Amino acid sequence: MRTRPTLSWTSADAPLPRTSSLDELTDVVARGRVAVLSGAGLSTESGIPDYRGETGSLRRHTPMTYDEFVTSAQGRQRYWARSHLGWRTIARADPNDGHRAVAALREAGYVSGVITQNVDGLHQAAGTADAVELHGSLNRVICLDCRRTSPRAELDRRLRAANPGFAGAATRINPDGDVELPEDVVRRFRPVACPACAGVLKPDVVFFGENVPRPRVEQCYGLVDAAAALLVLGSSLTVMSGLRFVRHAAKTGKPVLIVNRGETRGDRYAAVRVDRPLGPALTELVGRLAGGRGRTA
Repeated sequence: MRTRPTLSWTSADAPLPRTSSLDELTDVVARGRVAVLSGAGLSTESGIPDYRGETGSLRRHTPMTYDEFVTSAQGRQRYWARSHLGWRTIARADPNDGHRAVAALREAGYVSGVITQNVDGLHQAAGTADAVELHGSLNRVICLDCRRTSPRAELDRRLRAANPGFAGAATRINPDGDVELPEDVVRRFRPVACPACAGVLKPDVVFFGENVPRPRVEQCYGLVDAAAALLVLGSSLTVMSGLRFVRHAAKTGKPVLIVNRGETRGDRYAAVRVDRPLGPALTELVGRLAGGRGRTA
């Protein structure tokens, strides 16, 4: 039975109060040792949609699952055809004010570690070189047979050579790096195999239905344990891979702070719930801390 992605969640309780004020958030972050957990909502201002927001891609698009990828040659052909075009758009995306603000907070010593659920590499591009990529990165490719990893740019060159003249309109870019393509275009696409062993190539990302590698999970728990607070940025926390760190932080008595557009699955664990666009909110937070202003008058 194929695993399907978690499309939504339903709260059994009434929505909890949210605020647009950064006062409480500033007070906690000013004390330092804050671990950040970011989600797709942080990258929307870079032109990459999220999964579950008002214009989220799950309203029109079902992401590739691990089971379909490893068991279906047709599914792999469809994925690589669409991703071949979509990756170029992801690769050209620039970090936004939110990514730059996280890097500034890390540089200033307020943020002790960053965990991202995103696979777009924008935290690193903004200067947070040590961000832990919970779900991997679209910039790498792994062979499922020999486990060799290689740069995505290398695969891009090979796919271009194997598919001269292949073209399609890269519309509706999705957070997992693929686009919508007509089936007749997909059928003309030729995937390529691992150059070392002729095995199956897969983007080095965690698909829906696939487990995050245990050492990476433990690394993330370590960042949360070493922190004094957990700051969630732009994540609905619908899937357990991110929500577990929120639950862990709350269980161990650490304040959980959430900045997101709309309700999240982790709201019940949060001491502060800020509902504002990420870029402007985080830029204001950096300005407050840099000016030593703390709360507004």
